[in-house]
This record gives sequence, structure tokens and C-alpha cells, in this order.
Amino acid sequence: MAPSLNSNRASKRFSTYSGVPSVAASESTVSTTNGDPRLQEIKEWSKGLERLNSQRLQQQRYQPTPEKTDNLSKLALGAKVERALGRRMTSQDAVLRPRVMNEKAAAERSSAAPR
Repeated sequence: MAPSLNSNRASKRFSTYSGVPSVAASESTVSTTNGDPRLQEIKEWSKGLERLNSQRLQQQRYQPTPEKTDNLSKLALGAKVERALGRRMTSQDAVLRPRVMNEKAAAERSSAAPR
């Protein structure tokens, strides 16, 4: 498609290499004239994010000192350890029985045991 010199577009694209305006229509510029709902949604999101970056709110934001950050991270680690210990199975210790060297004697004991 050859670029049209008689373009009725209100805006022009600029080349990233030379900074010269281009008259060729691009897919993104065509969709903006049609009122693309995706583009409208992106604009709404960007406006909302701009409001979040208010200088007045930035000055009110709490910045903990490095010592406070270390203390909070140690407390968080302690809480994780306590939670893990709470989930740990208790009373699961191994029962040590005397070793039997004679297999016949062990079989006799197990068969003589009351059921």
C-alpha cells in the first residue's frame, strides 16, 4: 500500500530513527479513530494510576528505617517457625525394641503372643 500524501488524519506518526513525520496509516492509529474500547480502558487505567502517584500522598507514605525493617523480618521469620512447629507431628518418636538375633525365637514369641 503506497502512502497517501493527502491524508486527512489529525495526527502524524514520527519515525523513531529520524524524527520525521510519517503519513502512512498504521493499525493503531486507525483503531483510535473508531473508538476502540480496549484503548479507552487503557486510558482509564492510566488516569487512575496517575491519581495514585500524587505527590501529596507520596509525602504521607510511611518509610520504615532499616532497623525497623530488620525487626519486622525477624518477627515474620519467628511467626513462620512457630506455625511450622505447630503443624509438626508430636508423639511420633520411634520405639526401640531389643534386637533378636535368633529368628526362630522371634517367630515363637510372635506366635505365642495373645491375640
